[in-house]
Amino acid sequence: MTTVRQRRAGKGTEAAEDQPSEEKNVKPDGKILSDHTGGRLWNILSISVGGIVALSLGLLTSVYVATLHENDLWFSNIKEVEREISFRTECGLYYSYYKQMIQAASIQQGLHGLVYDNKTESVRTINILERMNVYQEVLLSILYRILPIQQYLEPVYFYIYTLFGLQAVYVIALYVTSWLLSGTWLSGLLAACWYITNRTDTTRVEFTIPLRENWALPFFAVQIAAITYLLRTHLQPVQERLTLTAVFIATFLFSLTWQFNQFMMLIQALALFILDCFDMLPTAKVTWLYIIQISALLLVCVLQFFNSMILGSLLISFNASVLIARTIQKNLKKGGLLNRLGKLILHVLLVLCLTLLINKFIKKSLNLESDEHIFKFLKAKFGFGATRDFDANLYLCEEAFGLLPLNTFSRLSDTLLFYVYVFVLFLMTVAAVIIAFQNLSGSNQVQFMEKMEEYTITLKPDAAYNLIHTVLFGCLALSTMRMKYLWTSHMCVFASFGLCSTEVWKLILKCIHLYTSQRTHVIKYSILIITLLYISYKFWPGIMDELSELREFYDPDTVELMNWIKSSTPNTAVFAGSMQLLAGVKLCTGRTLTNHPHYEDKNLRERTKQIYQIYAKRSPEDVYRILRSFGTDYVILEDSICYERRHSRGCRLRDLLDIANGHIMDGLGENEPDLKPSLYPRFCEEIKKNLPPYTIHFTRVFQNKTFHVYKLAKHK
Repeated sequence: MTTVRQRRAGKGTEAAEDQPSEEKNVKPDGKILSDHTGGRLWNILSISVGGIVALSLGLLTSVYVATLHENDLWFSNIKEVEREISFRTECGLYYSYYKQMIQAASIQQGLHGLVYDNKTESVRTINILERMNVYQEVLLSILYRILPIQQYLEPVYFYIYTLFGLQAVYVIALYVTSWLLSGTWLSGLLAACWYITNRTDTTRVEFTIPLRENWALPFFAVQIAAITYLLRTHLQPVQERLTLTAVFIATFLFSLTWQFNQFMMLIQALALFILDCFDMLPTAKVTWLYIIQISALLLVCVLQFFNSMILGSLLISFNASVLIARTIQKNLKKGGLLNRLGKLILHVLLVLCLTLLINKFIKKSLNLESDEHIFKFLKAKFGFGATRDFDANLYLCEEAFGLLPLNTFSRLSDTLLFYVYVFVLFLMTVAAVIIAFQNLSGSNQVQFMEKMEEYTITLKPDAAYNLIHTVLFGCLALSTMRMKYLWTSHMCVFASFGLCSTEVWKLILKCIHLYTSQRTHVIKYSILIITLLYISYKFWPGIMDELSELREFYDPDTVELMNWIKSSTPNTAVFAGSMQLLAGVKLCTGRTLTNHPHYEDKNLRERTKQIYQIYAKRSPEDVYRILRSFGTDYVILEDSICYERRHSRGCRLRDLLDIANGHIMDGLGENEPDLKPSLYPRFCEEIKKNLPPYTIHFTRVFQNKTFHVYKLAKHK
């Protein structure tokens, strides 16, 4: 088992806060405090100042993003319908359930409407609490109803201020994690500054407020901070129990608020597995973390009425497999290098096979298919054969699910974040590889401690965990741009920790034979202050300009459409159209939908593909029959989709439909040999000509520059 060397005199005071009492207290300038009481007072002062700075930065971040949101939309001055339209795509769908709960006659009726919902998917009754992660909207709506704030605060402001308030929690959690790793709160200050100055790449909360990740990531950051503290040595049993409780609560809240929680926690479980295999974490604590992940996910599963996507998650199968494999394989961490490597390879193969078997058994037993589109997407993305699957191609063609653009690194480099991150990552990775090899070689303890003297930083389990965490989530971000926010925020923590760590600078100075305790502290604090001054000088004027820039929401065509629907169609009318637009229709008008953007259901995916035939080359009779099978009264056609130019040929929605239907795509370019010309023209283009085969079934009832609405005839 890897051990942690006690810190010597000459390290920062903040680093000494959690060390045993027999260690000497040290000031940041390296001078020893001979008086024990003076040292304790200095620690208390340091913690107090650091805590105040953390709270201040968290609140300032909340105010900052709230101001940006107000300045960008003039949110306080626009109409209610415009505010709701500003919640684009799935954001509008989630917010609609908050609005629905607020407008319900009672809390009980509101909950009943969610459990037995027949307006989100026409001709179907679904349980919203089972299908979607909307418990946060339910809780907020209940709080708004029972708290005496209705006279002073509109429901929409209570909602968005809660999300902006969570940004304070997010920043404080990042700050605390960096502080715990480096031992100085100045590291947390730098992490928070980097988070704010790299806002474009660390968060998108100001323009996608209700998005699930904006609820979940603050709790994920709290969980990482709690795990970092848990992995420290010398914790008392009470401290350990309290920290495990904090980890469980944060994991539970993270899982409850985001449907992709299981995939993020699977990566986290892989990080724990790798470190445990190389004996770099205490096995007992790793076991507790596996159990916490499973327990939190199963509790969420119960609250979501046994959601099938959770029951069939790889995370539950993987964690169970690791615990079973440990029971089967004894003495896994004993023996020489070759012996250990052989056992390790067998262990990894056993865990992998068990995971696949358990997952396959669960999905087969329960007939689960909720997440199959994700695996189809991954299979196609990583080159395991081309696919004509509509759902997989829909993801592949979206920029958010593509590779991380290279200009991301140039933006991160402008603040020096990327340069520092790569420097720290390189140092720690090299040292960690040496430590892992040393652990596997099974040397005696004396030789072990002698050789590890120069690489103490990687002996810290908390630093080792954060190293593997940032590497794995970095790989995820590089492969899928939408997931970069999980990496870039932790990048701020990891880079600031490395820059402010006494042990990192001690390691560097020892390598070039210039190490002294005083020189270490002078270099560490000098570089930190220079970095903060550089960030302030370069980015403060830009932030001030950004805060002074005033814009206004402007989308008259969508506003006109929503007002027409509310005034000219019955409350029971059923609307078909694109997923993104229909989410807004539900929020702004309360009408029934045929489909929506929450894509984690096989029946909904099949339904959406059928509805989207309005943009394919199909006969009017086929389209009418499909739409009426879902109870459609009105269909909304969008010129931006019918004549799409945003994507290149092969990735336009009409192209994906043509390929899925076996038809040749429009425009110049190659087609696959087995694709054939369609017998019919494109429906969304041909219907506008008002030809008899179309007017028999469809009557245009609304039109503007962007939208065309047709009413379906009700034939006997």
